[in-house]
Amino acid sequence: MARFIRRMAIAYIFLLFLASADIGFFRGVASFGINYGQIGDNLPQPEKVVELLSSLRITRARIYDTNPQILTAFANSGIELIVTVENEILNQLDDPQQALQWVSSHIKPYLPNTKITGIQVGNEVFTDDDTALIHYLVPAVVNIHNAIGQLGINQNIQISTPSSLAVLDQSYPPSAGSFKSEISGIMYQFLNFLSSAKSPFWINAYPYFAYKDDPTGISLDYVLFNPNQGMVDANTKLHYDNMLYAQVDAVAFAIAKMGFNGIEVRVSETGWPSKGDPDEVGATVQNASTYNRNLLRRQMANEGTPLRPRMRLEVYLFALFNEDSKPGPTSEKNYGLFQPDETMTYNVGLSALASSTSTSSASISLTSSATRTKASPREYRSPVHWMFAYLLSSILLMRRTP
Repeated sequence: MARFIRRMAIAYIFLLFLASADIGFFRGVASFGINYGQIGDNLPQPEKVVELLSSLRITRARIYDTNPQILTAFANSGIELIVTVENEILNQLDDPQQALQWVSSHIKPYLPNTKITGIQVGNEVFTDDDTALIHYLVPAVVNIHNAIGQLGINQNIQISTPSSLAVLDQSYPPSAGSFKSEISGIMYQFLNFLSSAKSPFWINAYPYFAYKDDPTGISLDYVLFNPNQGMVDANTKLHYDNMLYAQVDAVAFAIAKMGFNGIEVRVSETGWPSKGDPDEVGATVQNASTYNRNLLRRQMANEGTPLRPRMRLEVYLFALFNEDSKPGPTSEKNYGLFQPDETMTYNVGLSALASSTSTSSASISLTSSATRTKASPREYRSPVHWMFAYLLSSILLMRRTP
């Protein structure tokens, strides 16, 4: 009997060790996505990017085109990839045959080796300077969707389009969220497609912009996910401790006001610049590090928003690299977690271990050092606890056995 108890104790200690080590079987760490932009003249080759993403254990990425070199490099990597139809060709995809040809040449040849899981038809089309684009959006979305069905590759590919937060007429408080009236007609058609196709609504949401425009009126801690008093939506009594979740819920409320329920809202872009021009308040390394570190902590906790607490919010961070050829203010070139030489722009709380195969990059584990927040309501109790209960019950039964 004593030997049995000792063995059970050793087994339990081993199980505790496995749990503390966060071995995947015992604790699944939710993956998050990252945007892999290419507007730079000094970026690493796609093969090196795949190596970097693999070392980071990032399993989802998004690109802004269908670059053949990238699609080929990602083959057999296990990384899920969302690709993009460029805005410039949306007018061509108004023709179903053109859409079928586009899918046949840009998507089908790379499947299934490259795990293409999404096609974003355009980017921020609803608020693009070329207002004519909006009229091509829904036909292009529908035609691409029909084309992947016709080619028999629609099982794992979702069709949608990312929008900027500027599609909202109001976003505060979240329950007041509503779309701008001038796009309501086409937005209704688009939402009707998402509802029937069971595709998500993607939003590019940047609390940084709100803070930059009103740094004295908006709490920096609130936009950075730091501890703060937060705000309560007077209409719903929901409490928000960060702006990103409030922005996402404002979109969800706007969708509901159009008569659609059940469409999932996901974040296609969010991030914080590490450098900016003198008039770009808040664009600092410290703030960028804090925002992205805290965001990663929330992601690893599988959090949902106050409106949908049991639905983990899917987020794609912007961006993987600083991109020196991007137009616009200095901030636009400095959203990257990494420099083009694969060194970290700043430490977001991920533990960097010296790579045994390369001196230019680091092997980084998302599970190593970021402090977890409170677990979401839908997380299951650790199997270790159930094993402990079983072992304890076994010991008690054996002690009672004559």
